[in-house]
Amino acid sequence: MMDTPHQQGAYVAHATTDIYGPGKVLSAHGEFRRVRFTHFVATIRVGDLRPATPLEESEMKTWLRRKAERYGGDWLTA
Repeated sequence: MMDTPHQQGAYVAHATTDIYGPGKVLSAHGEFRRVRFTHFVATIRVGDLRPATPLEESEMKTWLRRKAERYGGDWLTA
């Protein structure tokens, strides 16, 4: 069985543009990933994603932590 990339909880970025910023995979359905970026949620083909760099992952974790502090809830485990 092949390893399926970018499963739920993975930190990712768009492979061809930086306009979306870093994100975190909310769910995986076949070749599509539902990704929480910093200003929106989008459905992206898995082939259009790449693993986040350590800096991007850190930025996303900080953003999620700040949202949890401001609005409550557990944004980090989504």
